[in-house]
Amino acid sequence: MTALAFDIDIVIARPDRQIEARIASQDSLVALVGPSGRGKTSVLDAIAGLLRPERGHIAVGGTVLFDAAKGIDLRPEARGAGYVFQDSRLFPHLSVEQNLSFGMRYGSGRTPFAGAEECAELLGIAHLLHRRPRELSGGEIRRTAIARALLRAPRFLLLDEPTASLDDARRQDILRIVEEIRDRFALPILYVSHDRAEVERLAGMSVEL
Repeated sequence: MTALAFDIDIVIARPDRQIEARIASQDSLVALVGPSGRGKTSVLDAIAGLLRPERGHIAVGGTVLFDAAKGIDLRPEARGAGYVFQDSRLFPHLSVEQNLSFGMRYGSGRTPFAGAEECAELLGIAHLLHRRPRELSGGEIRRTAIARALLRAPRFLLLDEPTASLDDARRQDILRIVEEIRDRFALPILYVSHDRAEVERLAGMSVEL
């Protein structure tokens, strides 16, 4: 039997409420949808190991990352997540090339799907390698963040609203890149969005939060 790409059933305790997320899918790209403030980013943080759920379990590609009942709670660096945060979190004092090198240096220990040069070409940032993040557009920043995540040789990708605040042309660029990653690499992707059109275009399954 093929392992589920995502097998998640967790409860996250927050000061004002509980967040419950249940995902069970063999689809390579699953979307987590819903309006702002519903806890979508908290779910990504829990999967990445940055936030501990109150109870439940998290497994990706058949690997158990967290199971409260069994006492399993892998460290973030052992989970192998390629996390693209909504604010991208590039290092401002480093060039694009140095940001990409950081991804490779602190990777999962697995062989990357593509080298730095191939990733830069795939993401359309080869001509930007000498620039600092402050010299990039919003779309260029997102593409650099995605490339850095891929160069970590992740076991799975977490994409938190990668098209937020972009104009339509740059949004379409990012969507095409996500489609190519989805179709080219055997890599489970959890994609957070509040845009229904994006979800219908990209995802094999969507989960409302």
